[in-house]
Amino acid sequence: MDPRTLLACIDFRYITDVLTEEEAFEILQKGQVGKKEREEQMLVQGYPAYTTSCAWLGYSDDTLKQLCTEALKDGWTRFKVKVGADLQDDIRRCRLIRNTIGPEKTLMMDANQRWDVPEAVEWMSKLAEFKPLWIEEPTSPDDILGHAAISKALVPLGIGVATGEQCHNRVIFKQLLQAKALQFLQIDSCRLGSVNENLSVLLMAKKFEIPVCPHAGGVGLCELVQHLIIFDFISVSASLTNRMCEYVDHLHEHFKYPVIIEKASYMPPKDAGYSTEMKEDSVKKHQYPDGEVWKKLLAARGN
Repeated sequence: MDPRTLLACIDFRYITDVLTEEEAFEILQKGQVGKKEREEQMLVQGYPAYTTSCAWLGYSDDTLKQLCTEALKDGWTRFKVKVGADLQDDIRRCRLIRNTIGPEKTLMMDANQRWDVPEAVEWMSKLAEFKPLWIEEPTSPDDILGHAAISKALVPLGIGVATGEQCHNRVIFKQLLQAKALQFLQIDSCRLGSVNENLSVLLMAKKFEIPVCPHAGGVGLCELVQHLIIFDFISVSASLTNRMCEYVDHLHEHFKYPVIIEKASYMPPKDAGYSTEMKEDSVKKHQYPDGEVWKKLLAARGN
């Protein structure tokens, strides 16, 4: 779409105090410069991804080491580890992962809303030695000022705050940006409810020069968000600095047009549509209550 047509798809109500339609037009106009070259870059190189699949809570040390080693062999350079259940366990696991991937690789941490604000600052000060790029969802996703306080406290440690996967509209993102509550903005293609709402957030993030690093775990989220983040690079941000998209390696087999990952990057989809059509067989097997999967679960419960 040309910029004016694209802007007609966006609702600017409640956000004009930080981004007017004319400012958004200017962003998209600037995005026309070098657009063709960026399209070609994506087709050749893809959009950089990071893996969350190596370091879930509950994995044994051997599993952590094995998965990280295999990921390194496959070309992954960016890793995310789950933290927040037990500090000493986190220190041990983060040390193991950092020693396995080496000092030059990028490490992120995700607390999944585990902490109160003071606890988040204290906990992350103990994990700072492992040089995380960010701590994700350190506290309640609804606590904008809490995130701002954590963000301010972690600046001297060189740790950014990442959040957004639970944010359900453009106004929440507006306030997070206004409050300087995040250094990495994580849109979720489903939580925001539409392409249109996501577009407004991408444009606000560009206005504040905050990198967008989408949340993409779960069934179909990788498939959905690849379109948004590649669009962001080609037409809005025009930058890959501190930008990457999450990748989780399971459940893609249920989709007719699964994401294509090459050299730890999302390759642009070439099929029409939003990439989320599920295979009929998968839907049939998982349909409640008559699908094969549910029949087995219900039978097991009955026994």
